[in-house]
Amino acid sequence: LDHASLIDGARLSGARLRRFRHNDPVHAGRLLAEAKGEKLLAVDGVFSMDGDLAPLPELARLCAEREAWLMVDDAHGLGVLGEGGGGSLEHWGLGQGEVPILMGTLGKALGTAGAFVAGSEALVETLVQQARSYLFTTAAPPALAEATLRSLEIVREEPWRRRHLEALVARFREGGRALGLPLGDSATPIQPVIAGGNERALAWSRHLEAQGILVVAIRPPTVPEGTARLRITFTAAHEEHHVDRLLEALEGLPR
Repeated sequence: LDHASLIDGARLSGARLRRFRHNDPVHAGRLLAEAKGEKLLAVDGVFSMDGDLAPLPELARLCAEREAWLMVDDAHGLGVLGEGGGGSLEHWGLGQGEVPILMGTLGKALGTAGAFVAGSEALVETLVQQARSYLFTTAAPPALAEATLRSLEIVREEPWRRRHLEALVARFREGGRALGLPLGDSATPIQPVIAGGNERALAWSRHLEAQGILVVAIRPPTVPEGTARLRITFTAAHEEHHVDRLLEALEGLPR
């Protein structure tokens, strides 16, 4: 359930790739114990299709015990989680000591484009000098950099947006449970409604679209077989009446 870019990067690196079961630190520990040489554990902070959080404190302790690097892709956590919008690391109270490699995108909560890798000076300098995918990429235009800086200011200075978003998610989950919807285990703005079969997910998506609500049906291979779903995503631009209208439409889903 990690981002495809993590899998692609691992394959391109030439390193031996082993996958541990979703949010299973015990299995991850077993694989790290079997690994030889330099080890890196890469994981999403917030999973893009389920909306759940990786158990980063447990994974950080595990990596420290096994002398492995921990890399977190926090594309869906930055700007949303944490008191100051610092993402999954702030949410869990972790820092560079526990997570030496942090990467994220600017195209989600920050609303611009591009991505970044954060870490020690030695790590960043190594990437700048040796990472082929960075060396041969056109630099971001100044206007994009300025827009991103403004977005970061909004994240820091307007925490009411996160509180509003949290309230919308809570309202949706309370209403969804009352309707008996098959919700995922997520407290983030990514709220899956599990349909199971592909045709059912497509029928649900068409039902909502007919009422002026766009929710895409997510099917394999993006998610495992038998877990096709509606992937609902809330933003701070939504209001309570949007949530209520969505719940009314979901109440009439074809069974």
